[in-house]
Amino acid sequence: MTRHEPDIDALVGEWLTLKEAAAPLGVSPNRIKQLIRENRMMGVVRSGELSIPAAFLDGDDLVKGLPGTLVLLSDAGFSTEEALRWLFTPDDSLPGTPIQAMRENRGTEVRRRAQGLAF
Repeated sequence: MTRHEPDIDALVGEWLTLKEAAAPLGVSPNRIKQLIRENRMMGVVRSGELSIPAAFLDGDDLVKGLPGTLVLLSDAGFSTEEALRWLFTPDDSLPGTPIQAMRENRGTEVRRRAQGLAF
């Protein structure tokens, strides 16, 4: 968890509180906190409340491949802020942002790029 960085808002766009994120997943807000601690989700403190990017959810589930990608980024030494910036910054080689590619079921390419960041 990290403190809110104003420039991240411009990249991420919509945020969900823990309660808002937990509802569609059918879990408690404490489970969302646990996922964040396990690096399977990322959140930042915004206006005194822990929040996650809305783009991390796909209906009633996490975006396919998100937990594994977040672990790869963490293992590569990325801070929460750096990982969010990477996920939400357009990449011409995808095209689009890594999170968009994951939402479009193109996660393999995203994970390949994330793995390459560790070297």
